[in-house]
Amino acid sequence: MPPSLLLQHAPCARPTAKRTASLFSAAVLASKDGGGARPPRPRPRGKPRFSRQSAIRKSFQQEQVVFSTPVSPDPTVAVIGGGASGLACASALAARGVRSVVFDTGMHGLGGRMATRAVDDERQLVFDHAAQFFTASDERFQKLVEEWVERGLVREWRGSIGELEAGGHFRPIHSSTPRYIGVNGMRPLADAMLPENDLIKVIRPSWISKLEPFNGLWRLFENEKPRGQYDAIVIAHNGKCANRLLSTSGLPQLTKQMKRLELSSVWALLAAFEGPFPIPHNNSYGTFEGAFVRGVDSLSWMANNTRKLFPFETDRPECWTFFSTASYGRRNKVPQENIPNATAEKVQREMLGGVELALGLSKGSLQLPFYTRVQLWGAALPMNTPGVPCIFDPQGRAGICGDWLTGSSIEAAVLSGISLGDHVADYFASCGERPEEFAIGLDDSLNRVEGHDIGQFPGLDSSQKPQVAEAQLTATI
Repeated sequence: MPPSLLLQHAPCARPTAKRTASLFSAAVLASKDGGGARPPRPRPRGKPRFSRQSAIRKSFQQEQVVFSTPVSPDPTVAVIGGGASGLACASALAARGVRSVVFDTGMHGLGGRMATRAVDDERQLVFDHAAQFFTASDERFQKLVEEWVERGLVREWRGSIGELEAGGHFRPIHSSTPRYIGVNGMRPLADAMLPENDLIKVIRPSWISKLEPFNGLWRLFENEKPRGQYDAIVIAHNGKCANRLLSTSGLPQLTKQMKRLELSSVWALLAAFEGPFPIPHNNSYGTFEGAFVRGVDSLSWMANNTRKLFPFETDRPECWTFFSTASYGRRNKVPQENIPNATAEKVQREMLGGVELALGLSKGSLQLPFYTRVQLWGAALPMNTPGVPCIFDPQGRAGICGDWLTGSSIEAAVLSGISLGDHVADYFASCGERPEEFAIGLDDSLNRVEGHDIGQFPGLDSSQKPQVAEAQLTATI
């Protein structure tokens, strides 16, 4: 993480950094029982109840949990979600000497929407099938990006990108702001966000299904299987799963804010072609690598992953990522965990038809791809945002981070995670004695988001005015 995230010792966090690390190593992070900084707690009998040490008040049709137990000198935070914001939060906590456990649902790796799919094939097909590129405008994020560049993980994307009007009319976007991509795709950046120490443990794939306050701690469960006890929790994902998790948590203020969030749905089509795309005859720009598509209902973005990631390798097939518009995603939304074959075929056919329309090609003239895959991002772009870097409920010792709090970009996600990690560390440093001073984002109203079709890119110049989010979609999903 950026150098500004230096280790700071809280007055009530008596262990030194080395002591904290040794406690982390000795403890079984999947549970607070059985060792570590505190003696084992007896297993409760019968139906679990709230501790006498926790006060409960009625609010927003949920009973608000209010922890009154002292803050532990050796706290552990559960971070639910291993995308950019969750990883940034865990890293910020580690920089302050606070240990955490990150629970992530990813089957193939961390990163969430910083996703890269590599097809295990002799032809080595590689697709960035979520975040396509990013810019850096904030000094804290810029320092992190510079570290990635020095480590060879990130480089500038100098290929031609622009706006493609239906009919094949391409207009390049010229900007002095660097555009960045992962050298080997976006996913490796997720692993690079974690510091090389033992203050962070990652558990995946894991679907946390229940949160339960007990004896001044939060107990986590995965399908009734205990996943440990924690001093504070961070929700670093959104959508229906987060809403379901919070709905019975005893955190009505967090629940209210999360339920106010509106998200678009986006179809992604990955397609590999034997030869290059035909260049429309009415253009002289040459071959572009990425384009914001205008005037095509089923298409908002298209990018050539092969030229973007492997610019000097001419013998590879062309691997393209296409994204639908928000309106198309809304009309064709299905359960993303179980997409019917008929829907997948329809979406593929209509999106490839949208490619022909965008390029100004006659119907049916586009070469057929030899590999395709469709995916629905059911919770893609935020369509409204409170404009605060993070949300924290000090009474329930729980917070939310994510790009949706300030925008729709990798930069927004990372800065949100850093902000919440520092905020939680400051709360621990106060020993929880002035909780009212640490409430943030609980009552802020949400306003409509504006940005480019595939997210927000601070500093990226465009000849066209930003579009309102409900009429757009993103690849920074």
